[in-house]
Amino acid sequence: MSRRARVTPAEAGLPDGGARRRTPGLRREEVAVLAGVGASWYQWLEQGRDISVSPQVLDSVARVLRLGDAERRHLYVLAGLNPPAPQPAPGRPDMCEGLRRLIDTWMPYPAHIMDPYYNCVMYNDAAAVVLGMRPDITQNCLVDFFTDPLYRSRSKSWEGNARSVVAQFRAASSARPDDEGYRAVLEQVSAASEEFRALWAERDIEDAGQIRKELDHPLVGLLCLEATAMKVPARPDLTIVLHTPLEEAGTAAKLEWLASPEGRRGAMYPVAG
Repeated sequence: MSRRARVTPAEAGLPDGGARRRTPGLRREEVAVLAGVGASWYQWLEQGRDISVSPQVLDSVARVLRLGDAERRHLYVLAGLNPPAPQPAPGRPDMCEGLRRLIDTWMPYPAHIMDPYYNCVMYNDAAAVVLGMRPDITQNCLVDFFTDPLYRSRSKSWEGNARSVVAQFRAASSARPDDEGYRAVLEQVSAASEEFRALWAERDIEDAGQIRKELDHPLVGLLCLEATAMKVPARPDLTIVLHTPLEEAGTAAKLEWLASPEGRRGAMYPVAG
């Protein structure tokens, strides 16, 4: 009812006739007509009665009431249905700027952000220095994991992590089996790596979470990191990967040195170990 009161007839494409309206916003009957449902059914919906509700009808009502994504999912919950997956908010371009500030503030520890297909959207300076992220690779985290010789030369935990990386990509892609974006990445990495093809054939499934990484950096030696993948509800299409130093090998101090002026001069260009 509160959202119905916020939508004017003009916004809904209805003539207001110039007459004074007793009801602010749209009338129930108008919402019912615009959503293609019966007036009595819509009244029962507002009253929370025990009626049959389909996702398609709720989406029609949400469209007429101009609900945002969070409001639409809340409507599903109120109606007793499983809410749809969150969708990116097109009106929140500021989120990318805020996420850039987040990963830059994470310095001197590596951090990067991926889209659903594991394409790297942005990364901080530590990710470039430690993980070897740079413009002249594919910028797809799955493809580069299997094909980038620089990262492969540094990663002491590559064999142990490869199975999890593939299993997590299968879990993500299996939720959207008809998505051409996942198919394109799968074709690219399959053509480039026999090791990927062998692991993909094992059909393992694993949720994204935390992965331990051990890297042999050419300037500071062993680095022990824990990579944590996180989601932001306002941008469900993005995954933030934050790398936290573990206690072994004095990793935190080494990362701080790499981010210092002296360390930056030594690591100006990534080199293989």
